[in-house]
Amino acid sequence: MPSLEYHGRSRVLRLTAAITAALVALAVAVLAPRPAIADTPWLAVSEDGYASFTVPVSAVEAAIGGSVSSVLIEGNFGPSAAWAEFGLTRRGDAFSGVLGPLKPGLYAYQVTADETKGVKDPTNATTVASKPLWSTFFVAGEQAAPLADVPEGQGGTVETLAYAKGSALVWTPRGYTGKGAKKYPVLYLDTAGAAAGDWLDLGRAKQILDNLSARKAIEPMVVVIGETGKELQQAVAGRYRVHRGPAHQAIAGAGEGGTNALRAALGHPAEYAYAGSFSGLLTEAAGKHKPHLKLLRLYTGNVTDPAYNATVKLTKALDRARVSYEFDGVNPDAGANWNAWQENLIDFLPRLFRNVRDHGPSDGHGRLKGEFAPPPPGTTPTPFVTDDGFVTFETTTEFAAAKQVKVWANWAPGGSWLRIHLTKAGDRWRGTVGPLDPWFYYYKLMVDGVSLKDASNPTKVTTEQTWSTFLVNGEQARLLTDVPEGQGGKVEPLTYQSTVANQERTALVWTPPGYDPDRAEPYPVFFLQHGGGQNYTDWTEMGRAKQILDHHFLDGKIVPMVVVMGNGNVSDFNRELLENIAPAAKARYNISDDPSQQALAGLSMGGGQTFGMLKAHPGRFAYIAAFSAGFGSGAGVDAEAINSGTKLLRLYIGDQTDFVYPGFASTLATLDDLGIRYEFDGVTPGPHGWDVWQKNLIDLAPRLFKR
Repeated sequence: MPSLEYHGRSRVLRLTAAITAALVALAVAVLAPRPAIADTPWLAVSEDGYASFTVPVSAVEAAIGGSVSSVLIEGNFGPSAAWAEFGLTRRGDAFSGVLGPLKPGLYAYQVTADETKGVKDPTNATTVASKPLWSTFFVAGEQAAPLADVPEGQGGTVETLAYAKGSALVWTPRGYTGKGAKKYPVLYLDTAGAAAGDWLDLGRAKQILDNLSARKAIEPMVVVIGETGKELQQAVAGRYRVHRGPAHQAIAGAGEGGTNALRAALGHPAEYAYAGSFSGLLTEAAGKHKPHLKLLRLYTGNVTDPAYNATVKLTKALDRARVSYEFDGVNPDAGANWNAWQENLIDFLPRLFRNVRDHGPSDGHGRLKGEFAPPPPGTTPTPFVTDDGFVTFETTTEFAAAKQVKVWANWAPGGSWLRIHLTKAGDRWRGTVGPLDPWFYYYKLMVDGVSLKDASNPTKVTTEQTWSTFLVNGEQARLLTDVPEGQGGKVEPLTYQSTVANQERTALVWTPPGYDPDRAEPYPVFFLQHGGGQNYTDWTEMGRAKQILDHHFLDGKIVPMVVVMGNGNVSDFNRELLENIAPAAKARYNISDDPSQQALAGLSMGGGQTFGMLKAHPGRFAYIAAFSAGFGSGAGVDAEAINSGTKLLRLYIGDQTDFVYPGFASTLATLDDLGIRYEFDGVTPGPHGWDVWQKNLIDLAPRLFKR
């Protein structure tokens, strides 16, 4: 299906009929509630990784046996593939939402009603045996190629092996038969008593083995998934054509299974020649005899993985004991979860039962930097942000009796909101999330379902009393950081009397460094408007307008201008701006009243108000921009006056997660039909939120007053 080009890839000036049709179709798919019938999928995944959920209210109410007020999707969507909650919005007779773009890979999820009532998606045939409420979906891509199904008939076989202590799953390669003289080496994946089926349902072990085997990237082998022990080994030897000598035996596992694999390899050196620990928790090189393994390879996720600190201790112990090992390096993008363990298995398998030249870490993996330890309890302010983007949240002791505490923040792909649970630690709640990309983040605490402000964070958002903010530093976030003291512009309040609201009101005004109230040439002026539910404070508290303008000015990218951020919460915005805000700004600041030196832009509601001003007073502002807003009807619009009086009309929109995106097609189509000239910045990746609007302002400001 055709789609809009993305910001940064191209500049699109006109909308084709095909793209218009595609967007209209998407509007129906994303926003319109689907009929509540059993065979209508609750989940649709696009080729570019957007997961669209549409959950019928009636189906959920039938499943839980009563009414429902909220529905969320729980899944491994969070940073480092952490388990997180994505809230859906009720639209008509369905709860819906779009999340993405998700990286290629396997995702697990369940539907949860009213915070505690789990529901299995009945329209998704996938299952996770150990988690009856879970379903899975796969996002294809080159990065996840080893996790994809091989063509029918080209893979190996998985069967159940029953033995005295229980059962195990056994994969045999394509072409394996129970007859003949050829024997195979064997890899035991220890499950530590957990469900062996998880290695298939969540670990994609069969797909990984099938793909690597088809590429001849691994030696032909038998792989046994179960709780390792002599009984299982004897059962495997009695049923399959496998070598019994230690040179042909390997053991590995994830989590506690990794711990068991280490204990077996280090404590019984005569049984295995190869061992791998995926997030294992062993910290000592236990064993009476020094093992002579051909391969001992350790794997760990980042600092969110409990095995991270354990691995620091274990490597030191192995060094002291002079036991040879390999370390795959710290996986920067995953913790203790199946996303990491899939990668570990893909790396480990080709090293078995053969000689390899590469003994180093996987590409992109880092070194251990010592044990990770957040500041002691009670350290303020919070959250604690490391240089590499890991953020630790800690509550005060006032929630000691709470049953659950979550952090709800804009850390999903593109900046959508996800909730992540904190863990009780004494009389506080704590949790570490990351790594987060350098950027500006905002969040609130959810304590037993109630939205609360993080009292340990001194930041505030005037229009959102429960929100707090923090910044992860880095080059990507440079334009959102404070400039050195004394080098930036000034932001000060402007009080004026509103004849529309019949009250005294306030705007915030940014003046550039070196602003001269007596300059002979008046400064151009840019009126920048907020959205619905917001106020004149939001562009500085949330939009980082001061930081963006300061950096642009110091970088020489914008002309000296005055920026006025007014209060748009009025019944008649046109009158408020023209009769109250603009005159008050002119009376206080040395700004031009020449339309060619005036600009107007706004986000969401403010974008709609900007379009309204453009229609009613074409040419009054020579520079016009709208962020995530619709033009509306073209009736009565004077296109000629707009074209002749407007030097720049530039439009911005978020991606599929922006609820305005589907209807944006009609805006571009209307402008095309009217013959109005405009520029379209392309889709800005992200939702209907500040992550997108900050990027829009970053793009727009250098374009003003230069034509």
